[in-house]
Amino acid sequence: MSIWDHLRELRYRLTIAVIAVVVVSVLSAIFFRELYALVAYPYNQAAEMVLADNPGADISLVNSGIAAPFLLVLRICGFAGLILSAPIWLYQLWAFIAPALLAREKKWALAFIGSATPLFLGGVGLAYLLMPTAMAVMLGFTVDGTTNLIDGSDYLGFVMQMMVVFGVAFLLPVVVVALNIMGIVKATQLSQARTIVIFGSFVVGAVATPSTDPFSMLALAVPLSLLFVLAEIICHANDRRRARRRPAEEAAVGTPELTS
Repeated sequence: MSIWDHLRELRYRLTIAVIAVVVVSVLSAIFFRELYALVAYPYNQAAEMVLADNPGADISLVNSGIAAPFLLVLRICGFAGLILSAPIWLYQLWAFIAPALLAREKKWALAFIGSATPLFLGGVGLAYLLMPTAMAVMLGFTVDGTTNLIDGSDYLGFVMQMMVVFGVAFLLPVVVVALNIMGIVKATQLSQARTIVIFGSFVVGAVATPSTDPFSMLALAVPLSLLFVLAEIICHANDRRRARRRPAEEAAVGTPELTS
């Protein structure tokens, strides 16, 4: 394919992904009250933790502006569309990459690309479970006599950043394995870079998570490191399989055809 064909293919895949996100977002608007309660749940849990230790703290989740509640609902529905349509846009990503792979490797690679959806949703789910504790640590510094007004838009931004960062980070093994299958990265290179990657995981955990507590950093860095090690093991198995197959291929290519 020429560069223009690749660009047209990319435009097509992006269009399908965007349409999927928009359609699911519109459908999510039907359940906007339930979605709002789901988004507010981590805050309510964090507030209960803070008030249990510091009953004098005054913490309130507020919307500022006439249009703020409507805009907040729109953002919640859009975010729900992004999360719930993950299988569709992840498949579009796979469909764009797949032509670069050998035909016999596509089926083998599909098993790992297919794991992208549960990994992404698993990261999102882990972030959701950790948010009450992370927020309770930060809100716990509210002193008596001080009212902490949390803007709904800022709170939603915090929730979205946490969930997207964890979800994308959990896609690390899929990306690494895909690069290995395409021949861009070898397992030996991953082994040499393991220490740097693990150290980088802790740096990313400290920088990417919006909260400043070490609990959130470890909650992202430790699974990220384990997933990288898992991807490295898979890549070693793939390289060994490829090495065993190569002599047979070379022998088949070098065998002269019989002529009558």
